[in-house]
Amino acid sequence: VQVVESGGGLAQPGGSLRLSCAASGFVFSNYVMAWFRQAPGKEREFVALFTWSGVTDYGNSVKGRFTISRDRAEYTVSLQMNSLKPEDTAVYYCAAKPGSIAYNTTRYYSYWGQGTQVTVSP
Repeated sequence: VQVVESGGGLAQPGGSLRLSCAASGFVFSNYVMAWFRQAPGKEREFVALFTWSGVTDYGNSVKGRFTISRDRAEYTVSLQMNSLKPEDTAVYYCAAKPGSIAYNTTRYYSYWGQGTQVTVSP
């Protein structure tokens, strides 16, 4: 099982970035896919999730600004991040959880990517 993130980088406040997560080695439709993030000195925080049935959920701090989506054909999950703020600066992780229940806590996720850095700064 492999989960690999890409697309991080530097953005200005108010700007946009798009992250992608490529998954392989498991049946995509049997997993919930999610994004978490971790800023220096802070705990890992839930950002967004997507279930195969189409359920999405977002952390309160990103609602209305971030959008999660998945591409069945390409086995990728994307996170479109708009109206970025300096407090969005963190390492962003893609994760996969077996089953269909949409938990938003890290303990339920079995597979994790290596993370990609997002920095929002003038």
